[in-house]
Amino acid sequence: MTTSQRVFRHEDSALVLIDYQTEMFDNVRSETSTDLIDLNVRLLIKAAKAFGMPVILSTVGVKMGVNHPTRQSIADELSGVEVIDRSSMNAWEDGAFRAAVEKTGRKKLIFGALYTEICLAFPVLEAMADGYDVTFVVDAVGGMSQLAHRTAVERLTQAGAAPNTAMAVVTELFRDWASPVANDARAILTAHATDLAALAPR
Repeated sequence: MTTSQRVFRHEDSALVLIDYQTEMFDNVRSETSTDLIDLNVRLLIKAAKAFGMPVILSTVGVKMGVNHPTRQSIADELSGVEVIDRSSMNAWEDGAFRAAVEKTGRKKLIFGALYTEICLAFPVLEAMADGYDVTFVVDAVGGMSQLAHRTAVERLTQAGAAPNTAMAVVTELFRDWASPVANDARAILTAHATDLAALAPR
């Protein structure tokens, strides 16, 4: 298991998104609202695309007819990204999912998933056991209760995964306004600030 806490760089990282589906959004009962989770997930996607980072997207139970696909607002940001649908609650136990992560060649993984206590916790623990350095985005995830969410955050943190927030992750990935990707980052963050203000007016 890796416990590295060094900052993440976009050149070394991949974004992993799991189960941002209607059924999961409908049952989030933790501190971050579903609208803010949606907004923050889209921020992460825009940054990953702008910085040339691989994105892994997975759903559960769509082919089985149990659940709906990825929420449309999020899917709209992921044109061209293959969706890996599973039957397992633990995405790491799905061969296609794990192969997709391995194919990126990146050893630093940025995770977001619904729910925190299940579809985030299980693969994060497995990925760390397989030698990946993992951070998870606490304001882009949610649990079925506040207690479930907080317990999962504590579990993952104690195991060595680094909790972070969407805005902090994006700034961490480029870190320098003189970076070649800084102009893209500035445009993304400016648009996000506008969306955030519209979501929660003062």
